[in-house]
Amino acid sequence: ESQMNYILGDGAGHSYVVGWGNDPPQRPHHRAASCPNPPAKCDWDNYQSPDPNPQVLNGALVGGPNQNDVWWDDRTNFQTNEVTDDYNAGFQTALAAVNQAFN
Repeated sequence: ESQMNYILGDGAGHSYVVGWGNDPPQRPHHRAASCPNPPAKCDWDNYQSPDPNPQVLNGALVGGPNQNDVWWDDRTNFQTNEVTDDYNAGFQTALAAVNQAFN
């Protein structure tokens, strides 16, 4: 439960889940999320833009803090901001278990 609370924003001052909680990630390292709607061109300028991603991946867990518990919302830093299947699958499974336990 404490790990889920941490992921969702308790203690860190921000959430690691896109679209959830206090100060959630706005720039996950995810190709499709950083591209504008078609027919606009998607290129390295979109990737390197400091603006929030035009496509919002609500519910996606980003990589999280580094070994010093420091995290920054930077889409070019895949170590802390990448959205991947392995930890998102574990996160969604744990979230379902917590939901079932408390409901």
